[in-house]
Amino acid sequence: MRKLGLILVCFLQFCCNGKAQKKWNGVSFVASREEAAQPHVDEIMKIHANSAAVMPFGFIRNLASPEIIFDTERQWFGETRKGAKQYIELLKKNGIQVMVKPQIWIGGGQFTGTIAMKSPKDWNVLEDSYDKFILNYAALAEETKAPIFCIGTELESFVKNRPEYWNELIAKIRKIYSGKLTYAANWDEYARTPFWNQLDFIGIDAYFPLSESKTPSVAELKAGWQPWKEKISQLALQVQRPVLFTEYGYRSMDYTAKKPWLVDRTEEGVNMEGQSNAKKAIFEEFWGEEWFAGGFVWKWFIQHDRSGGEEDNRFTPQNKPSQAIIANYYRLHKD
Repeated sequence: MRKLGLILVCFLQFCCNGKAQKKWNGVSFVASREEAAQPHVDEIMKIHANSAAVMPFGFIRNLASPEIIFDTERQWFGETRKGAKQYIELLKKNGIQVMVKPQIWIGGGQFTGTIAMKSPKDWNVLEDSYDKFILNYAALAEETKAPIFCIGTELESFVKNRPEYWNELIAKIRKIYSGKLTYAANWDEYARTPFWNQLDFIGIDAYFPLSESKTPSVAELKAGWQPWKEKISQLALQVQRPVLFTEYGYRSMDYTAKKPWLVDRTEEGVNMEGQSNAKKAIFEEFWGEEWFAGGFVWKWFIQHDRSGGEEDNRFTPQNKPSQAIIANYYRLHKD
């Protein structure tokens, strides 16, 4: 008990030290076919966001393929190194801090958390390929002085099967990148991620199931958060690292908090109230906690005027009631 109290005191001192209290009020700035322009960034600033995740992509043919293809002419501009750099420089010019968050897309939209090689040889090929991919963007993050770099997104099987590789990778990244590191663990993965004490933030893609109601109330959603929040805060205390929601969001559809991770092929009815209530609940539960560093809403398209809207049941809050909710809470927590 005495040891736990000492850990708590040390962690609170860490959380209260200088910049630790300022929240990362972020958006996930989706890669586009085109360059980002000032009007695109203006829309981010209107919601009082102070940060954005820039997400270049690599591609894998299938779950058993060890080769990561990236930075090619066939990719969209924003998915490439050149595009990511242009986005970062424009965002930083406007005072928007950046988390560089390279991601992998698997053919057919298969889940990255289940990537698994069939032989030691293929694992070695994957590791070499991932090295090239991630170190390329770690170097970009250092070149552009981005304050956070995310070393991977939802790669549980890869992490589980090759733990020594990830320890070595973190050391390699530290040699070329001087900013803060995180990893974007899926909501059902983060408790098993073994290397949080080697990073600066516990990163979670926060798609936790909270309610089975068609239109859950704010009170119901806050109640649904309690068991998850307790476990998250306990991990933060245990490893003495603040928690960053590397992604958070809900679709504007019926049953939005039942399985929040569902992809766009799910076609429930449009429900703006459910999305708005879910946004309110997550802000009220987390943004006031000292151990919580903030988060990046999923997702924000650069062409604001053509995104979201009253008929859209996808994740983006753009041109929906939840956009005003985000703006209000980001304004309240911008300092």
